[in-house]
Amino acid sequence: MKNAEPYLIFDGECAEAFTFYEIVFAAKIAFLTHYKDLPPGTGEVAEADRERVVHVILPISKEVSLMGADCPSGMKNTRGDNVWLTLNTESADEARQVFGRLSEGGKMTMPLEKTFWAELYGMLTDKFGICWMVNYQVPSNNR
Repeated sequence: MKNAEPYLIFDGECAEAFTFYEIVFAAKIAFLTHYKDLPPGTGEVAEADRERVVHVILPISKEVSLMGADCPSGMKNTRGDNVWLTLNTESADEARQVFGRLSEGGKMTMPLEKTFWAELYGMLTDKFGICWMVNYQVPSNNR
């Protein structure tokens, strides 16, 4: 396993929260994109969601980044279950293995599959109610 990172889900407050976290952690946002910036073919974006943050990364140390997003406006977001753990795996096999094990008795939110940002990515809630994102990125020297 490469690492695990917290993923924070907001209801339209992501940009504001991460601006605050920049001050708190004396850090700078490394990446931020909005729903309106998604590439063609990734699905319809509601007008109400265009300015919402689809993904943000704030490195707070050499080893850890806070990541986050705004949920789409039609999705329920409850404070308290809006923190996910992202597992960045070393290989596609490890991603499949971890995703499979965590999903036993749980509920899959998004199947583990290739996306425009990752070789493999999937989301699930385990049988204990913990929310997980499993991610595998092909190392840049192997592209």
